[in-house]
Amino acid sequence: MSHSPLLNLPGPPGELMADVKTAIADARAFVRDFQPDLTVVFAPDHYNGFFYRLMPPFCIGTAATGVGDYGTYAGPLNVPEQLAADCASAVLDHGVDVAVSACMEVDHGTVQPLEQLFADVAACPVIPVFINSVATPLGPIRRVRDLGAAIGAYLAGLDKRVLVLGSGGLSHDPPVPTLSTAPPDALDRIVHGRPMTTQQRQDRQRTVIRAAREFANGDSGLIPLNPEFDRRFLEIVDTGTLAAVDDWTNTFLAETAGNSAHEIRSWIAAFAALAAQGPYRTTVRYYRPAPELLAGFAIRSGVPA
Repeated sequence: MSHSPLLNLPGPPGELMADVKTAIADARAFVRDFQPDLTVVFAPDHYNGFFYRLMPPFCIGTAATGVGDYGTYAGPLNVPEQLAADCASAVLDHGVDVAVSACMEVDHGTVQPLEQLFADVAACPVIPVFINSVATPLGPIRRVRDLGAAIGAYLAGLDKRVLVLGSGGLSHDPPVPTLSTAPPDALDRIVHGRPMTTQQRQDRQRTVIRAAREFANGDSGLIPLNPEFDRRFLEIVDTGTLAAVDDWTNTFLAETAGNSAHEIRSWIAAFAALAAQGPYRTTVRYYRPAPELLAGFAIRSGVPA
């Protein structure tokens, strides 16, 4: 499912929010009926837990804490330490290089979907898997599929009902600082990880709200949403033809669907993990271009066929 800071902030019109919340309710019912014993969540980070002082392409958390950005949950997640460590070992044995964090900090990209799908963030044990989708240089997209397949192979050996969750996307280009564009204060934060003050977080929230309003009104220099790209990607997901993304270059993705469209990496990893069990079919299907949320907002659920 997509995430957006604007789900927790004022600004989006009531009709849009009602429509999105109805789709989220369908996904919540899917999760409730499935009753998972374990959740594995693939998600990006927005310079809240991972910084340029050390930026791995992939990282598995054996312990994790929500930072509480944009009004999301702040506090420890229910991470089964040994299972997460075993998962990391299995992925390395599978030939995919992955880092490990014993004190991972996660932001709304990880926490918001858990809040939306579970009554309590700690209700289900969760293994967080960070996929760098923001800080260039980025690895080839095909490696994300390898990561998902490796984790899926590990999960297949567990005697558990596992929910695999990919958080992010689709087409969007929010105002995220980069090494080349960040002002000094932001540069210090994204490189060294200097914690944001309460005032700085409030300022950032106001910036996001203003950016969304300008974007929805057509007064923005951000890359427009690309519903054609979004629907093509969702067709790939629905048909299980994930190898179709292997030849997509990072430049193609950024220019076609926006710099933060790289968050579809979390979707690719999640569905690759599901595909490791064999063919699958998607059930809950939702998509809406939502400039007021700064994203092409989508939800898909899937089960083994």
